[in-house]
Amino acid sequence: MNFDGIDNIKAAGFKGFKTISELWCDTSEIPDMKGVYLVLTPSIEQPKFIFPGVGGFFKDKNPNKPTDELKMNWVDNSNVIYIGKAGSLNGQATLKKRIKQYLRFGQGKKVGHWGGRFIWQLSNHEELMFCWKEIPNQDPRVVERELISSYLKQFGCRPFANLSG
Repeated sequence: MNFDGIDNIKAAGFKGFKTISELWCDTSEIPDMKGVYLVLTPSIEQPKFIFPGVGGFFKDKNPNKPTDELKMNWVDNSNVIYIGKAGSLNGQATLKKRIKQYLRFGQGKKVGHWGGRFIWQLSNHEELMFCWKEIPNQDPRVVERELISSYLKQFGCRPFANLSG
């Protein structure tokens, strides 16, 4: 997959492209099906980081990292800042459940969505966009790994907020 720009992401079958502020108000368009999703930033310029961020403390673990670490993880010239999955071949998670969980974490709730937590230390986190791709006949874990692998080939590292994978 080519991660250069939203047009290429749309061509790869992703839909939605809703900002976090839009999704905090209405999540009805998110499919109740397994799939993969991306978090996108509107600007490829390095953003301003905030400390502390707005993410919740899950199991009393502090989700915040020093801004120097965030700056080192930033990927120049990329709109994609996180690649995530929802569900498995046998699991019950859906895009709607997983993304809503991620959004609640960004509202400071104690929610088990530890992955991708770096986005909640971006000053423009409300402007970030989610897009998703339903994959009813594939394992989201496999597709997520393939997307991260494609990203690695294109940029030489994982997306900003993907700390593993």
